[in-house]
Amino acid sequence: MAQLLGPTRAGLLTAPARPASTAQLAARHFLSPATVSHHLGVLHRAGLVARSRSGRSVLYRRTSAGSRLAGSR
Repeated sequence: MAQLLGPTRAGLLTAPARPASTAQLAARHFLSPATVSHHLGVLHRAGLVARSRSGRSVLYRRTSAGSRLAGSR
């Protein structure tokens, strides 16, 4: 999967078992929030992650297509 998506996007796709914000994912992966936001935008446009608002935060979670690609249910 890392060869298809690149290591950063593959890591972000496989990471969120629960919905997580850009800031949470950035801290977990030692990346800047801007970098994470960019990669999540690509994954969102591909239909691999969905986003929802929770108060002032935007939370990202894998879609069923993202889960199938990541090899989890």
